[in-house]
Amino acid sequence: MLQRTAVAPARNISATEAAALVCSGMWLDYAAALCQPDVFDHALAARRESLENVKIRATLTVKPRAVLEQDPEGKHFYWLNWHFSGYDRKKHDAGRGSYIPLHLGEVPDYYRRFIDPVDILILKTCPIDEHGYFNFGGTNIWHRAIIERARMVIVEVTEGLPYVFGEGTGVHLSEVDYIIQGNSEPATELPNPPPCDVDRAVARLIAGEIEDGACLQIGIGGMPNAVCTLLLESGVKDLGIHTEMLTEGLVDLYRAGRVTGSHKTLDPRKIVYTFALGSRSMYAAIQRNPDFHCCAVEYTNAPHLIMRNSRMISINNTTQIDLQGQIASESDGHRHISGTGGQAQFVRGAYASEGGKSFICLASTYEKHGERRSRIVLDLTPGNIVTTPRSDAMYIVTEYGMVNLKGKSVPERATALIALAHPDFREDLERQAWEHRLIPRGFTF
Repeated sequence: MLQRTAVAPARNISATEAAALVCSGMWLDYAAALCQPDVFDHALAARRESLENVKIRATLTVKPRAVLEQDPEGKHFYWLNWHFSGYDRKKHDAGRGSYIPLHLGEVPDYYRRFIDPVDILILKTCPIDEHGYFNFGGTNIWHRAIIERARMVIVEVTEGLPYVFGEGTGVHLSEVDYIIQGNSEPATELPNPPPCDVDRAVARLIAGEIEDGACLQIGIGGMPNAVCTLLLESGVKDLGIHTEMLTEGLVDLYRAGRVTGSHKTLDPRKIVYTFALGSRSMYAAIQRNPDFHCCAVEYTNAPHLIMRNSRMISINNTTQIDLQGQIASESDGHRHISGTGGQAQFVRGAYASEGGKSFICLASTYEKHGERRSRIVLDLTPGNIVTTPRSDAMYIVTEYGMVNLKGKSVPERATALIALAHPDFREDLERQAWEHRLIPRGFTF
């Protein structure tokens, strides 16, 4: 781990004084999720009339940002984001920001090799610990890489974040230029909605494929988390966890004694993750808990490391899949919704693991403008981004069944995916497949 050295010893300053360090044309970094600053954000927004062309990188915004709310026409600040939350999506819809394409696990390398040094990094942290470190509080991700490349580092100290153990989980006092006092509000919670009938039907199919000793990665959303609920109801035991996002469902499995990590090759008996987002109860579970190991994203998401755990299970959502198996999980046409995240990397890492499996799950239909539509389609919506290529697709699961696409020809894929679609759409899909020569007439597959 490289260590940055500040030009002078760190000084305590006010948020207003910190905001005064920002100049027009600068690139700022607001870090990710729970580590995005609050008091600095409000102080910077108050200076908006004296600034122009300030670009701010951020990730997965969990609460409204003053620089966006108090600059509604976008005259002063522009928001660039590595992965959208619902809030980020709304700001993108309003023309206030843009997405930065990525594989999430590669972002540290982008900062180190391809991105010009960040002018100012502003990072919310826990108070300084007995070793002189400001802990990142459960959001490790690529913060170390930004620190190495930042011209200035400001920490906003708060009592509201959980202190976590792991690798590279903090910034040392000697690397910090300025310290400001935060508001110490509790960490923002992410509600975990209860699973619906479709979620449970999909989860039941996936849970049946998970054996004792498997190692789990669970993506965000009700459907992947429903798998955890089903696993709690089953007898599966000795599970391991190597994941990007630590979710409520994974922590529930840990509390129930189903997670031991005893069969893990990489970091045995440790729950490995790069960021946590959930309830206050989940934050309490990871607070100074040595069973949880928070690591940088280039470690959690690298396929060549993921594959080292045998029976790796990757479970992620998608929003649309075409009849050849192209998986579009992040946009609705040209409207960006979320991001590539680590989906493709975990799909590849799980497949390469001994006995590993990757699952992409989706409800067969959705409603738009009062009309029910199929998520399984002949062609992706124009402008839709392919998150996982057809060549990487493994298990696809809807409430109507599950199919493994590995080794299947285009006719076999189309036939299998049509069978996973809602019955009301199957006849049209079959006709379209014939018309476009995905399935030859007179043959069955």
